[in-house]
Amino acid sequence: MNGEQGDTATTIVIPVAMVLAGLAAYSAMDAVMKGLSIALGAYNALFWRYAGGVIIASLLYLPRRTPWPAKQVRRLFLIRGVVTAIMAFAFFWGLARTPLAEGIALSFIAPLIALYLAAVLLGERIGKIAIIASLLGLAGVAVILAGKMGDGRFDRDAMFGVAAILFSAVLYAWNLILQRQQALVAGPVAILFFQNIIVFAIFACFAPFLAAPPPADLWPEIALSTLFAIAALLLISWGYARAEAQHLVSLEYSAFLWAALFGWYFFAESLTFATLAGTILIVSGCLLVAWRRPKKAELIEGAPL
Repeated sequence: MNGEQGDTATTIVIPVAMVLAGLAAYSAMDAVMKGLSIALGAYNALFWRYAGGVIIASLLYLPRRTPWPAKQVRRLFLIRGVVTAIMAFAFFWGLARTPLAEGIALSFIAPLIALYLAAVLLGERIGKIAIIASLLGLAGVAVILAGKMGDGRFDRDAMFGVAAILFSAVLYAWNLILQRQQALVAGPVAILFFQNIIVFAIFACFAPFLAAPPPADLWPEIALSTLFAIAALLLISWGYARAEAQHLVSLEYSAFLWAALFGWYFFAESLTFATLAGTILIVSGCLLVAWRRPKKAELIEGAPL
C-alpha cells in the first residue's frame, strides 16, 4: 500500500511542476502584455503577439503533417478563436487600467460563471454547493470593488477597466466549456496552431485601421510575451493530460501570487487588503466546487497529443 502511494505521489509531482511552471509563464505573459498594452494599446499588443504566435505555432504544427480536422472540429476551433479574440482584447484593455493582482483576482470568477454556462450548454445540473460557491465569488468581487471605491482609485477609467475584465471573465467561462469540448478531439499543438491562426486572422481584419508598427525597443517584449504564452499553453496541456484535475485545479490560484509579485516589481502596485480578502472569497468558492467535482479531468485524459 505504501509503495502504491509513493508511486502515485511520484507520478503527480512532475505534472504539478509542469502546471505550476505554465501558470508562472502565463502570469509573466500577463505582466509583459500589461506593459505592452499601456505602451501600444491592447489591440496592437495582441496583434503583434499573435503574429509571432502564428510563426511559432506553424513551425510546431505543420511539420507533423497531420490530417486536416473534420468540419465539426473546425467549427469548434472557429468558435473558440472568436471567443478568445474578444476575451483577450477585453482582458488586456482592462488590465492596462487595473492593478495586475486585482485584474487576475477578478478573472478568477470565471470558473464559477462556467458552472451556469455548463448547465445551459452541456446540460449539467447546478446543485446547492454551486450556488453557495457563486455567492462567495460574487461577495469576493463586491469586496474588491468596495476596496477600490473606498481608497479613491475608482475613477471612470478604472471603472471601465474592471467592467472589461469582468466581461472577459464571462467569455473565459465560455472558453472553459469550449476547452473541455476541444480536448476530446484535438491535441495541444493542434489547438495552439488553429487558435493562433484564427485569433490573428480576426485581429488582421482591423489592421488597415488600427495596426501600427511598434518601436524597435518593444520587439523583444513582444517576442517574450509570445514565447511565454506558447510555453504556458503547452506546459499546462501536458500536465493536465497526465494527472486528474482534482490534483491540479487549486494550482490555478498560484497565478495571484505571481501577479502580486510582478505588479509590485514592474509597476510599483501595492497589494490592498480588500484585493486579498476578495481573492480569498472567490478562490474559496472555486475550490468548494472543485472538491465536489473530482472527475473533471477525465474528459481530458484521453485527448490526442
